[in-house]
Amino acid sequence: MACPHVQSANLRPPGPTQSVYREDCTQCFDSIDDEAGLDVCLACFNGGCAGERNHSLLHYSSTGHPLVLNIKRTRKEVQRDEPPPKLTKLTIAAETEEDKYDTATRVKCYYCQIDDVDKSSGKLPEIVHGVLNAMTFARKEEVKAWEQEFTPCEHTLCLEQHESRQIASQDLGSCSKCDLKENLWLCLACGNLGCGRAQFGGVGGHSHGLAHATESSHPVAVKLGSITPEGNADVYCYSCDEERVDTELAKHLAHWGINIADRQKTEKSLMEMQVEQNLKWDFSMTTEDGKELKPLFGPGFTGLKNIGNSCYLASTMQCLFSLPEFQQRYYHPDQPPPTTNLPAEDLETQLRKLADGILSGRYSLPDSCAHTTPDTPEVPHQKGLSPAMFKHLIGRGHEEFSTMRQQDAFEFLLHMFKLVSLSNNSKPAEDPVQSFRFALEQRLACLNCKRVRYRSDEQDNISIPVPARRKPVGQNGGDAGNQTEFEAVPLEECLDNFTGTVHVELTCPACGSKAGFSKSSKFKTFPKNLAINPLRFEIINWVPTKLDIPVQVSDQPIDLSKYKSLGLQPDEEELPEDADVGGASTSASFVPNEGALSMLEGMGFPRVRCEKALHATGNSDADAAMNWLFAHMEDPDIDEPLNLGGSGGGGAGDDSEKIAQLGDMGISAPQARKALRECGGDVNRALDWVFSHPDDQGDFGEDGSSGPAQQKVLPGSDSLPARYELQSIACHKGASVHAGHYVAFVRKPIPGEGAEKQWVLFNDEKVVKAVDAEEMKKTAYVYFLSLLP
Repeated sequence: MACPHVQSANLRPPGPTQSVYREDCTQCFDSIDDEAGLDVCLACFNGGCAGERNHSLLHYSSTGHPLVLNIKRTRKEVQRDEPPPKLTKLTIAAETEEDKYDTATRVKCYYCQIDDVDKSSGKLPEIVHGVLNAMTFARKEEVKAWEQEFTPCEHTLCLEQHESRQIASQDLGSCSKCDLKENLWLCLACGNLGCGRAQFGGVGGHSHGLAHATESSHPVAVKLGSITPEGNADVYCYSCDEERVDTELAKHLAHWGINIADRQKTEKSLMEMQVEQNLKWDFSMTTEDGKELKPLFGPGFTGLKNIGNSCYLASTMQCLFSLPEFQQRYYHPDQPPPTTNLPAEDLETQLRKLADGILSGRYSLPDSCAHTTPDTPEVPHQKGLSPAMFKHLIGRGHEEFSTMRQQDAFEFLLHMFKLVSLSNNSKPAEDPVQSFRFALEQRLACLNCKRVRYRSDEQDNISIPVPARRKPVGQNGGDAGNQTEFEAVPLEECLDNFTGTVHVELTCPACGSKAGFSKSSKFKTFPKNLAINPLRFEIINWVPTKLDIPVQVSDQPIDLSKYKSLGLQPDEEELPEDADVGGASTSASFVPNEGALSMLEGMGFPRVRCEKALHATGNSDADAAMNWLFAHMEDPDIDEPLNLGGSGGGGAGDDSEKIAQLGDMGISAPQARKALRECGGDVNRALDWVFSHPDDQGDFGEDGSSGPAQQKVLPGSDSLPARYELQSIACHKGASVHAGHYVAFVRKPIPGEGAEKQWVLFNDEKVVKAVDAEEMKKTAYVYFLSLLP
């Protein structure tokens, strides 16, 4: 029987910008490699599994699109006569699907119940060809990830060079400020030679090239050892703080007497060193005696494939889905997925898909296509799940997370919190981020009259400063070279500093004293899950640098009870409610420390941010203020003037257009009205305010709410003791959070090894029993603690 739908007017090949989901199902991770294959809808190009779950049939039921192209592929057995070439650059190998797989296709019509429609009939030939030859959604993401494109900037395009002079072409001498003869950077503006930063692999450097750029304001430099006869080289713009392309590199080098044709590449490029560093991390997947770590499989032991600088996402999501609150909210193996015509664009669907992939164990199997060698384990690692759809969806519209560059895992965690809370806005009780929320109470006390003011702020994380105490050079057998070692700091000391008392210079509205206030912040309530970001940063040669400071954290329960705020005491007198601490609601009454302010402004921070940081950290220590700035860079009000007063006043909160705009995001009018009032009418800040105050029903003012005002319920628990257990950690290797590599360590029972929790390492798709968790705990980037019953 012929199928009439092959002549449908709605049938057309995929356009160049359309996503074709022909690799894995949009509602689970079943793929074209499974026995039943994958059905690609020929109307909207959604991918649906055709096996026991049959999400393809579910898609037909919700959309009425009858025709699908079933694609099933099997891996070819490839005989290798020699090992693959060593990876030397980030690029896609020119190996096609035809080289790796045998692919079988057939067209099915659900309406006509035909399992093998003639592919030569009607419009099918053109459409089938278009589907099979379109770049898949996942491949688009991979290409963007690995074929990194560097672009010119205004500083390379508008480079002005000083009077020329001759520089020897190959033997270029040493740094102008030290004796280093390698890792040299040539300033293209004036011809100065300066050494670069110390680099991975033991390459020395004292950042004299950066110091020259700072002193002279000459932004563009080229790494001499990286220049090739073809005209390639590492070109760096210090003003943009990015690697760039100089379209006139040959001309600019010739100005200093350097002929590109005579050059020989003598040093690794920055990209090669980054690749080598990532490979070095992979090599560390061994025990001390060189044996591969034991691969783990089964429910809760599923890895996520690195689709190009995506390890920050993988490590964070492994930590989140190890928590009962996220598991209970999104893992529903016995329920059908949400009904939606565009499952790849629906956050609820993609979170449930990811939860099923990670937790079910359905995909946690040894890679049957892996080739074992003497250097690989007897049992190969799993293939891993590709989170391409999820990554695209949660990064869409975001300046950083929409790119394929490495990102900050802690910033990504906060981004996820916002997206998850927004998607659960209609049912806040189901929001798993609620388990992270708590109230932090700030106490201000006048040093003269002793009157106090308490203020509670809702939070879902804390960032704690880690003291940097350098060991003497050479101590404990340390190298007297460039490697700096730091003394270990107990987690308790960091929490003591976080909750400790600092002095702030404010004028008391009650007694008029300018002696200042003491300020401290402690827990008013405790969350079920506590996310802690240890701040290990320092300005070195004007550049924010991550420090490898060990933090000592025990596997034993951690009691945070002593950090609970006691609240207003019987012998304390409160400042009047209408008293504006600090005078006017601007920074006029706050006098910043001029020395610290000058240092911060000299580092390039705007004055408003500097004042805000100094006010928050006691107005004395530039380093403490700098750490605060790093931790609050993404605050929506970071560039707002310092406001030391109470309510913002004004009628901005009642702007009907802004209320409607927030209403389009699922926020009720009372919530929007109050959020706008609290945030001075700023829509973006109001949106963040709603995220951090999910239980606040808002201002019903003109809506006619006549009931009595209800006492607001703070998130978290005020019960004691507050004993926590370290549940998981996201770890980072590298000198910058925007480079290097992230992994996750999670504590959980291992099947067959008893009920006791053990540390499991999730290194992208590799999931193994960890042996070095103690060492990694010391340098973790995010700690996840869970409250014990």
